[in-house]
Amino acid sequence: MFVESFKVESPNVKYGDQEIHSIYNYETTELVHESRNGSYAWIVKPKTVVYEFKTDTRVPKLGVMLVGWGGNNGSTLTAAVNPDEIVFGGWDISNLNLADSMTRAKVLDIDLQKQLRPYMESMAPLPGIYDPDFIAANQDSRANNVIKGTKSEQVQQIIKDIREFKEQNKVDKVVVLWTANTERFSNVMVGLNDTTENLLASLEKNEAEIAPSTLYAIACVMENIPFINGSPQNTFVPGLIDFAIRRNSLIGGDDFKSGQTKMKSVLVDFLVGAGIKPTSIVSYNHLGNNDGMNLSAPQTFRSKEISKSNVVDDMVASNGILYQPGEHPDHVIVIKYVPYVGDSKRAMDEYTSEIFMGGKSTIVLHNTCEDSLLAAPIILDLVLLAELSTRIQLKAEGEGKFHSFHPVATILSYLTKAPLVPPGTPVVNALSKQRAMLENILRACIGLAPENNMILEYK
Repeated sequence: MFVESFKVESPNVKYGDQEIHSIYNYETTELVHESRNGSYAWIVKPKTVVYEFKTDTRVPKLGVMLVGWGGNNGSTLTAAVNPDEIVFGGWDISNLNLADSMTRAKVLDIDLQKQLRPYMESMAPLPGIYDPDFIAANQDSRANNVIKGTKSEQVQQIIKDIREFKEQNKVDKVVVLWTANTERFSNVMVGLNDTTENLLASLEKNEAEIAPSTLYAIACVMENIPFINGSPQNTFVPGLIDFAIRRNSLIGGDDFKSGQTKMKSVLVDFLVGAGIKPTSIVSYNHLGNNDGMNLSAPQTFRSKEISKSNVVDDMVASNGILYQPGEHPDHVIVIKYVPYVGDSKRAMDEYTSEIFMGGKSTIVLHNTCEDSLLAAPIILDLVLLAELSTRIQLKAEGEGKFHSFHPVATILSYLTKAPLVPPGTPVVNALSKQRAMLENILRACIGLAPENNMILEYK
């Protein structure tokens, strides 16, 4: 398909051979509590900061390494995408090649699988890190392709795998993404994983409470490789976040925002914004793929429950008229494993809200979808966006030199259930705000003003 390119003609943007340079007026408002005439008042002041952006236009040959490559998501994405600019690889605790993994997943039509099989039989995952303490016991039968050794040795093996993958495939950049089993939450403890020093010391001591996903993330930070967590567990313990910030290595997550939660982030934003007060939100889903089987264990389900339930918090907090401090809707998440339905996830939601004069409003939704067909394009978008963000640099007026975005990549929040944000940064879950942030950052890179939707030219 031919895609027509465009070019912005503006005094705020210059195109070079290898970069786009733009000037952007970032306009915000500042709220100040001032004393005037013996009393205090809130004063709102407009504020403008001039930013310069540099975007490297050289698109690299990209290597994408998936943790859990042989799972439903990894095999589906690999089957669906075969561009010249991307090379797929990765790890899995199961040794099935990608063709057999695709067959096991039962996501794609059988005739399509037959056509794709010759291309995928030669693809096989590298051994992965397996720790039965962090996932359901029912995954043990799949674990025939595992990295042995201490946790420090496992990290060194992952680093070796990344380097060899990059060299063998002659890729310019690598992005690593976790699409493996949901893990239980790790215990966060002082002296264990609360600082970089303690986390790395715990690694050398082979401490049991360092999760496999955190080991992959440590390896990626050491190699300055972007790492994205597509599952809901707390991979990014405080010491890992601190480590990534110190090394200026991109991390992002948590958990793909695909179907039910994406709808929730839209609907609750609409209801609260319209002055309708959600008081009860009940979300039920059942599925029969391996993700569902792993989530049948209470400790792994708890990770998913947390990522799904927190998605409404910022929207509730945004309306101090509807909700008093500390008030929150009853929010219940249920996930059941039903093998017969396979990858076809069934989701049912009930939203009960208070309306005018004590009335009630109830909205009920039912959604059936192929779980992996929603997740696979999100994986692709995440890795492409992560790679692009590494090519963008900016500086505010008064700053001496350009710098990259903060390594905790909030730019990925549009695609994740529980957006990882830098310490002290407010979490935004409302989908429309996340999309606007992403669009307007990209507009700033080419010297365009944010999309404000005022359409004054028609008024």
